[in-house]
Amino acid sequence: MSPPVAPPGWSRWLVPPAALSVHLSIGQAYAWSVFKPPLESALGLSGTQSALPFQLGIVMLGLSAAFGGTLVERKGPRWAMTVALVCFSSGFLLSALGAALEQYWLIVFGYGFVGGVGLGIGYISPVSTLIKWFPDRPGMATGIAIMGFGGGALIASPWSAQMLE
Repeated sequence: MSPPVAPPGWSRWLVPPAALSVHLSIGQAYAWSVFKPPLESALGLSGTQSALPFQLGIVMLGLSAAFGGTLVERKGPRWAMTVALVCFSSGFLLSALGAALEQYWLIVFGYGFVGGVGLGIGYISPVSTLIKWFPDRPGMATGIAIMGFGGGALIASPWSAQMLE
């Protein structure tokens, strides 16, 4: 893949806020603790069972980032972000369906497997893009994006708790 080429007058400093936004969105995964108590009471689950969707999601994040990274490099960030959007959103929708139908396996599959794949692809794509656009400042650029991943829970936790009420 050839290095990124921007049109004349385009600033590379537009990329970090976009990457930050993506990571703020997918960082919602760290707000899983908000969903645990309602899930446990609605489906009669133990704490270990209610943690499984999150645990699988984090495992799939690592696996899909590791194995999907080469696809991201080959097909580009637009393709990767489309895949991430479809998988992450579909994972939430499948989980919501599983909760509505009281089907625990669907919650695990939706949030953990499908959503986790979206999480991994969505995580690696902005990071690899920033490394290309900022070869002179890779730590600063990727740090901005990764900060968003942790900050996603800061935003999503109170918002999700309010929506659950």
